[in-house]
Amino acid sequence: MAENRRPLTNFLFCSCVFTITLWNNIKPSDENEFIANYSSSLLEDHSDYETKSLPLSHTKRLQFASADNRINHSSWDVVHNTSDSLVLSNIPVNGISDLIQLLSTFNKTSGLQNLTLNNITTSWKDFTIILQIVWHTSIEYFNIFEMKLVSDITKQSFNYNGTSMKALIITNVSIEAFYFSQDDLYRIFSEMNITALTISDSKIIHMLCPSERSQFRFLSFSNNDLTDVVFQGCKNLDLLETLILQRNQLKKLSKVSSMTSKMKSLKHLDISRNLLYYDENENHCHWVGTLAKLNFSSNKLTDSVFGCLPINVQILDLQNNQIRTVPKDITELKALKELNIAFNRLTELPGCSHYRGLELLNIEENSILTPSSDFFHSCQNIRELRGGHNPFQCSCELRDFVNFEKKSGGKLVGWPESYVCEYPDSLKGTQLKDFQLSELSCNTTLLLVIALVVTVVVVAVTSFLCIYFDVMWYLKMMWQWTQTKRRVRKSHPEDLQSILQFHAFISYSERDSLWVKNHLIPNLEKEDGSVQICLHERNFIPGKSIVENIINCIEKSHKSIFVLSPNFVQSEWCHYELYFAHHKLFSESSNSLILILLEPIPQYLIPARYHKLKALMAKRTYLEWPKEKSKHGLFWANLKATINSNLPISPKVV
Repeated sequence: MAENRRPLTNFLFCSCVFTITLWNNIKPSDENEFIANYSSSLLEDHSDYETKSLPLSHTKRLQFASADNRINHSSWDVVHNTSDSLVLSNIPVNGISDLIQLLSTFNKTSGLQNLTLNNITTSWKDFTIILQIVWHTSIEYFNIFEMKLVSDITKQSFNYNGTSMKALIITNVSIEAFYFSQDDLYRIFSEMNITALTISDSKIIHMLCPSERSQFRFLSFSNNDLTDVVFQGCKNLDLLETLILQRNQLKKLSKVSSMTSKMKSLKHLDISRNLLYYDENENHCHWVGTLAKLNFSSNKLTDSVFGCLPINVQILDLQNNQIRTVPKDITELKALKELNIAFNRLTELPGCSHYRGLELLNIEENSILTPSSDFFHSCQNIRELRGGHNPFQCSCELRDFVNFEKKSGGKLVGWPESYVCEYPDSLKGTQLKDFQLSELSCNTTLLLVIALVVTVVVVAVTSFLCIYFDVMWYLKMMWQWTQTKRRVRKSHPEDLQSILQFHAFISYSERDSLWVKNHLIPNLEKEDGSVQICLHERNFIPGKSIVENIINCIEKSHKSIFVLSPNFVQSEWCHYELYFAHHKLFSESSNSLILILLEPIPQYLIPARYHKLKALMAKRTYLEWPKEKSKHGLFWANLKATINSNLPISPKVV
C-alpha cells in the first residue's frame, strides 16, 4: 500500500512546487479561480489523499507540516491559497537539504513576503545557507521559532547585499556546542543591514557592535544573559530607535546609561526584569537626549533612581521596584507625561512639582495610607490616576482624595471597587465612596475659629458677670477671711471657743456716726448693762488688721446691726462688714442680721456689687427709723426685743 501511495505523494509535492512557481506568473485577477480549479482537480483525481485542511478561502497562507517529523515530500500536508506567507514546521536535521532545495526555488520576484520555520534542527553551516538563500529572495519577514544547532559553530562568510528582508525574529535557540568563538556566532547578526532584529529566549551572553553604520531601527534581545558590557562605546547604532533588553543580567544603571549615550536616535529602551540598581556615589548617568520611553520595571531600584533619569523622558515605568518616596531635590522632568510606580513601597502620593506636565500616574499596590494634599495642588494636568489597592486609612486627611474623584469626572481608574478602607478596623472593607465625615470634624481651621469664638464669648460673658457682680471683690474678701481665720487659729487657740462676748456688732458709715453715738448707743447700752455693743472705735484690738478686727467682732457678737443709708452703700468698709456678717449667717445657719433703715435708699444708688444687700432688703424684715419722735419708743422696744431673741442662757460679757 505504501508503495502505491509514493507516486501519489511525489505528484503532490511536485504539484505544490509547481503551484508556487506558477503563481508568480498568474495575474492577480485570476488568483482565486486558479486556486479553486487546481485544488478541485487534486481532490477529484486522488480521492484517497487525506487532507482535511485544504480550504478554498482567501487567506494568503501556504503551510507545509510533516506528520512524522521528517521533512520529505512524500509525507507533506499541503494547505495553501496564495504565496504571500509560508509556514514550515517540525523540520529535522535530515530534512534540511530538502528545505534548502525548496527555498532555492524562490527569488526576488516570487512574491513570498513572510516565512516562518517552527521547530527546526540544523547545523550552523546549513543555518547560514538557509539564511543566505532567504536573504536574496522577496521575503521581508523571516521568523524562526525553536531552533536547535547541533554542530560546531565556525566562521561563515555571508553576503549582505541586495536583500528585501526587513525583520528577522529568532526565538528559543539551543546550541549543543560548548566551545566556539563568540564572534563567529554574533557577527552574522550584528552586521545585518535590516531594520529589525529579535533574538530572544536563547541565552546569548553578548552581542557585537556593528563594524559599520547599522541600519537597525529595532533590536530585541529579551530573556538572554547579556551583561552591562553589551554595546559599550558602540557608535554605529546611531539609527537605532527601539532597544529591548528585558530579562537579562544587567546590573549597573549608570553603565546602561553610558551604553545609550552614542545611540543618537534611541527613543524607546526596555530594560525591565533585570538586576539593576543605582548607587548615587558611583558614576553619574549619561543618557542620550532622545530617550522618550523608558521601562525600568521589576528591578532593584530605590529612591536614588530619580537622580539617574533622562531629562526628556515622556513615559517612565518604575513599577515593581523598591522605591519608598520620590525625593524633593530631583531634576525637573518637564516632558514626563506618564509615570508608573505601582508595586513599590510608597507611603504617600508624589507631587508634580518636578514634572508638571504629568498626565497619567499609576501608584497602585503601594503602602499609601493618606494621600498628601500637595499632590492635588501640584498635579493640575492629571487625566488619569490609578491609585487603587492601597491600604487607605479612612480619616480626615482622605477627604481631599475623595473630593478629587468627585470633581475629576472619572480620572480615578478602578473607582470605586479598587479604593477600600484598610484602617481603622471599624471601617475595614468600606469603599471610599461610602466614607463620610462632617466638614466641622475635619476642617481644623474652622474648628479652631469656632473654639476661639466660643472661648471669647465665654470669657466676655464671664468677665461681664464678674464685673457686674464684683466677683473679684468677693474673691478678695474670701481670701482675706480665710487667711484671717487661719492666723487666728494658729496664734490664739483660746479664741476658738464659741463664747459670745457681745450682744451686737454695729456697722455704720462714719457720716452716720452722730446718730449712732447720740441715739443708738445710749438707748441700747443703758445703766443696767442689759445690752453689750461692739464698736470698732472702742473694741478693735490695736496691732491687728482692720479685716481681722471686723471678723473678730462679728464672730464674738450674737447679732450684727447694719445702719443702712445712702452713706452706708458708699462705704467700702461697710461692704466688708456686711459680706462677713452674711457669710456667718450662711455658715452658722443663724438669724443674726438686723437691718436698720436710717434713710431711704433708692435702688439706683445701690452699686452692683451690693446685690447681697438688695437681696437682704427684698427678703428680710428691717426696722425703719421713724421721723416722728412719738414713735421712737416703739422703735427702741422692737430693736431690743430683736437683739435679745435667741440669746444664749448665760452670755459672757466682756
